[in-house]
Amino acid sequence: MARNKSRSEARLRRHTRVRKQVSGTPERPRLNVYRSVAEIYAQIIDDEHGNTLTSASTIDGELRAKLAGMKKSEQARLVGKAVAERAKAKGIEKVVFDRGGYRYIGRVKALADGAREGGLVF
Repeated sequence: MARNKSRSEARLRRHTRVRKQVSGTPERPRLNVYRSVAEIYAQIIDDEHGNTLTSASTIDGELRAKLAGMKKSEQARLVGKAVAERAKAKGIEKVVFDRGGYRYIGRVKALADGAREGGLVF
């Protein structure tokens, strides 16, 4: 008999499966997305050195005032733009997108679109 898996266990299984293939390098770091019920977080990571190069989230002090009263998908788009601007300031143009096992719809797609608008290529 098949054991019922929770949604979070299934997402973690998908994420580990994808992470076997997707890795960030200094030339093309990984744009990682984590989505909670209320917030969304994005990090640009160099996996070879184990460094987080830049990050942005909805709990970020700089973005908090701008995000008040917006829908979650609009907040995600602004987080994507912010992480792209911070990456461009550090000289990062190209990234590998890691959706973290989440489906590419809603807030995850909005964050990716915002990052593309901000100038990241993936």
